[in-house]
Amino acid sequence: MIHLLIVDDQTIIRHGLKSLLEIQKDLTVVGDAGNGQEALNAIASLAQKSQLPDVVLLDVRMPIMDGVATTKKLLQHYPQIKILILTTFDDDEYISQAMNYGAKGYLLKDSPPEDLAMAIRAVNKGHTHLGPGLLEKMLQRSPSASASGKSPQPESSISAISPEIAALSPREREVLNLIAQGANNREIAAKLYISDKTVKNHVTSILSKLNLRDRTQAALLVNQVQLTIFREIEG
Repeated sequence: MIHLLIVDDQTIIRHGLKSLLEIQKDLTVVGDAGNGQEALNAIASLAQKSQLPDVVLLDVRMPIMDGVATTKKLLQHYPQIKILILTTFDDDEYISQAMNYGAKGYLLKDSPPEDLAMAIRAVNKGHTHLGPGLLEKMLQRSPSASASGKSPQPESSISAISPEIAALSPREREVLNLIAQGANNREIAAKLYISDKTVKNHVTSILSKLNLRDRTQAALLVNQVQLTIFREIEG
């Protein structure tokens, strides 16, 4: 069971997330907070009961103490906790700072519930989760893009860092990304509207092309590539 703390200054969002997440059999919400200071107080209280959350879902824009300051302080005292930032398209600067302080990833607030559940499972396992959309936006803000006046494509950065991944078909890269998020074959099939057998064929092909032993190695490779791209953009 993965224990969660939800931190957002909007009550309706906290309650909505709790209702959506507790449908999942392996997720349970142990508390919620309206800002970073409330979150730190709640975690201190849970720690006294030996009930620390495994994953904190953390909004970045909050009064009193925002998500960046919360990430820094929380991980100084509880480095074992994983932080998943909940964000919007306007928060990429906050995300960069939070990731530098140790957040394990980010996800857009309007992501489908199944995507949120997979992201939680991924960061709980120690993987880094970089949600869709914002990575492309940050690529457009990279120094090389500004100098050339052109917007680089995510594909070009992936090709430079991992030509093997770039050589995969678009569908294989979709499957690989979902593997990195912790999805099993059935979840991948449902997400991509393909059969379980087709997923198995894609997984076999991916492992062969990347010369990897298993799904765990595939997930680690994707996370390494994503982090490298993220750091190059923000550096």
